[in-house]
Amino acid sequence: MSKEKEVVRELIVDATSQEISIALLENKDLVELNKVKSNLEFSVGDIYLGKVKKVMPGLNAAFVNIGHEKDAFLHYLDLGPQFSSLNKYLKLHLNRKARGISFQKFKRIPDINKEGKMTEVLESGQKVLVQIVKEPISTKGPRLTSEISMPGRNVVLIPFSDKVSISSKIESQEERNRLKRLLLSIKPKNYGLIVRTVAEAKKVATFDAEIRGLVKKFETAFYGIADVKPPKLLVSELNRTTALLRDVLNVSFNSIVINDESMYREIKEYIKEIAPEKAKIVKLYAGAQPIFEQLGINRKIKSLFGTTVSFKNGAYLIIEHTEALHVIDVNSGNRSKGISDQATNALETNLAAADEIARQLRLRDMGGIIVVDFIDMGTQEHRQMLLDRMKKEMAIDSTKHNILPLSKFGLMQITRQRVRPEMIIDVAEKCPTCNGTGEIGPSLQYMDALKNQIRERVEEYKLKKLVLQVHPFIEAYLNQGMRSPRKKWSKELNCKIKVRAMSTFQLLQYAFATDKGEEIPV
Repeated sequence: MSKEKEVVRELIVDATSQEISIALLENKDLVELNKVKSNLEFSVGDIYLGKVKKVMPGLNAAFVNIGHEKDAFLHYLDLGPQFSSLNKYLKLHLNRKARGISFQKFKRIPDINKEGKMTEVLESGQKVLVQIVKEPISTKGPRLTSEISMPGRNVVLIPFSDKVSISSKIESQEERNRLKRLLLSIKPKNYGLIVRTVAEAKKVATFDAEIRGLVKKFETAFYGIADVKPPKLLVSELNRTTALLRDVLNVSFNSIVINDESMYREIKEYIKEIAPEKAKIVKLYAGAQPIFEQLGINRKIKSLFGTTVSFKNGAYLIIEHTEALHVIDVNSGNRSKGISDQATNALETNLAAADEIARQLRLRDMGGIIVVDFIDMGTQEHRQMLLDRMKKEMAIDSTKHNILPLSKFGLMQITRQRVRPEMIIDVAEKCPTCNGTGEIGPSLQYMDALKNQIRERVEEYKLKKLVLQVHPFIEAYLNQGMRSPRKKWSKELNCKIKVRAMSTFQLLQYAFATDKGEEIPV
């Protein structure tokens, strides 16, 4: 029996002052891309002291002000069974009556009624502790819960609970029993725990240190809360680096390349802790070119985020987005010309499309309802093969999803949990000659204008070396031949000019940098 090909996983991190971009590659294919603003607000996991704006009996819900332009939505079923205990504990702190009461000594009260009404527990103007479970998307505000959880790398801490649950992905019953016994013995009173998959085979000291840190983080949030005026962020869902370490990194990576020195050191230290022999896979990128450009990530983004995505032998997908759902159309393109058997062609194209669709859902982080229009197939056997293939490819997707069998019209419906806005990158470019205006200047003047721009920078900044970044077509022209324009300009301006191709640039776009990669204003 042939062994499955090992997946080579690479993580490329581009950190700037504005945002952090994280690209995950499997066998050189881009499968996930995350972009997080440095000043991002209202992230999943953030805990707020909010103020109830309006209780809606018809919806059995409330709208809560947490500082977003749209009030956040809190349904009765999202209050959590221990809401009464949470509310009592919060009121003690708000009324300054919690001095000397440790959380472990706090006496919990019975769970709320599952069939209850929001009007029985909340009223307009009331202060309430809430946690974001879904970020603001489109015209909707954040979605909230009052069932607070504090996620760590190995465990999730659940205040006002006493249960210990083990991840279903840990299959060994012996290991499940060991973890449950171990964590029940060290669990603080009034706290429950969910043990994550990565906790398998971990030792007690690891759990003890992590639990202590999470407990401190939760209990510290209540210090001085009586003087806090809502809406107020009490606990942030970690900084971007720590969240990356906790949720993304694991020892299955073959290479991790980062362009930020402080993040590089932090990730390297973390890898040393969980797998010392793997520390060498973490590398600091110090090249002059942007990391995504140098490693070909920008080129992959351009080819994968458009409306039309080619995937195999001329076949392609059309991906359209609406407010209600996403629609994916599978087209065989010109691959059918070389295949006489239409049924075989349809099956092969659909199977290959399933692979690409599974990747696109992860890559774009598409959520909600996805409807896929596959090429019609006549036999039930082929339909089942396609369903099995889609389930297999989606099995590695950690986001909750559900896949329905093909309908009689050849449509497959997929639901995928949406907690963040979909990753949308506009890869369309303005007309390279008119820049969207409908008018162009004489093309013969472009090179003269470019040389004049270089002259101005050389004279203004007293440069002896300069890097000119341009579209690959322009780069090829400027570097062509023994008497290339680049060489002529270098000699004429007494400045060593290096021309670098940038695949993300429009045809006539250009930028300047020093030989050390520092940007020179245009």
